[in-house]
Amino acid sequence: MFPYPSGAGLHVGHPEGYTATDILSRFKRAQGYNVLHPMGWDAFGLPAEQYAMDTGNDPAEFTAENIANFKRQINALGFSYDWDREVNTTDPNYYKWTQWICTKLYEKGLAYEAEVPVNWVEELGTAIANEEVLPDGTSERGGYPVVRKPMRQWMLKITAYAERLLEDLEDLDWPESIKDMQRNWIGKSTGANVTFKIKDTDKDFTVFTTRPDTLFGATYAVLAPEHPLVDVITTPEQAQAVADYKHQASLKSDLARTDLAKEKQVSGLVAMPLIQ
Repeated sequence: MFPYPSGAGLHVGHPEGYTATDILSRFKRAQGYNVLHPMGWDAFGLPAEQYAMDTGNDPAEFTAENIANFKRQINALGFSYDWDREVNTTDPNYYKWTQWICTKLYEKGLAYEAEVPVNWVEELGTAIANEEVLPDGTSERGGYPVVRKPMRQWMLKITAYAERLLEDLEDLDWPESIKDMQRNWIGKSTGANVTFKIKDTDKDFTVFTTRPDTLFGATYAVLAPEHPLVDVITTPEQAQAVADYKHQASLKSDLARTDLAKEKQVSGLVAMPLIQ
């Protein structure tokens, strides 16, 4: 188990899950197995940072207090954890290895910076995960407005392992439905990149398609609101309408933007057709 040690202590969901694994651990021990059943603390993160900023308290001090409280409550419930293997992400003996891993990923060219859309919360001064965005478009912590904006982020090049992941699925004794889910997540697609010139400019953009033969009948092209070309190619007549559209789009989650019924806004310029 690897909970975040919040100041509120355990909630009902903690012992619900912990009881199940404790039962299984005790059962396997009774059968003579050497069971690995540790506990750890995922103690870094936005909640601790924000609490420290709001209260002026030292995060090292209140994090240690929260962990001690969690441990007291867990022991009171009688769970059979191996405390000799306790893990704490704020322990230098732990995070020095996460730093080492990140360094190695960078040295091997597997960690890089890229500008990608993130869920930005101005009041928190940080980006948050999709899972931390509530259905009403606010942040789980604080209930603040969330907007989509492009920012430079550190990324891991997991695409370098796409083929290997796909091939190794064949060796797994998993249900075929689960393997299909993995294949869909990897998302391998075979097609072509096609570049369109923008009329009366020196600009162009590239699209990926699995059916390049159908592009001769293309009637329009769609750019994401965050695409750097949007502001460049928008005509003065359409500038305000495009700006309004971009703002509305920034308030939508990734899931909302996958709706089949999409709103669109004309930029004012056109792309050159493949055949004139």
